[in-house]
Amino acid sequence: MRTLLTVGLVAMLATPALAHHSFAMYDMTQTKSATGKLIRFIPGANHAQLLFEELDTAGKTVMKNGKPSVMGVETGSAAQLARQGVTVDEFPIGTIVTVAYHPLRDGKPLGALAGELIKCGTTLPKGGCTKATGQVFLTGSSQ
Repeated sequence: MRTLLTVGLVAMLATPALAHHSFAMYDMTQTKSATGKLIRFIPGANHAQLLFEELDTAGKTVMKNGKPSVMGVETGSAAQLARQGVTVDEFPIGTIVTVAYHPLRDGKPLGALAGELIKCGTTLPKGGCTKATGQVFLTGSSQ
């Protein structure tokens, strides 16, 4: 009986840990991209997030309902990103970035990083923030 209770308790405690690392909320069959001006870099032990105001092709902030459209991308851990050169110091507020991401299934403006993060300085280059105009950081899938 004691063994059965121990196994049950371990299973209950392990379930939240497994659920935390699920990417079921993202549509992993779709990959989209977005460009924006970084407004916050949130390093985290398990996952970091990049939040940015979306920019149109002319470099102007995309507005929705009279407010800037804010997009977020969840990545791997801050330690994993730092090994690839993605740090708070390297990506200060105001940095223009383009990201490839897997969107949330519910349509909210958040996604899971899908491979590339491109950094393009503080002004949108002519032709947009692309591999040709910026520095590519291959951060891999956040899975």
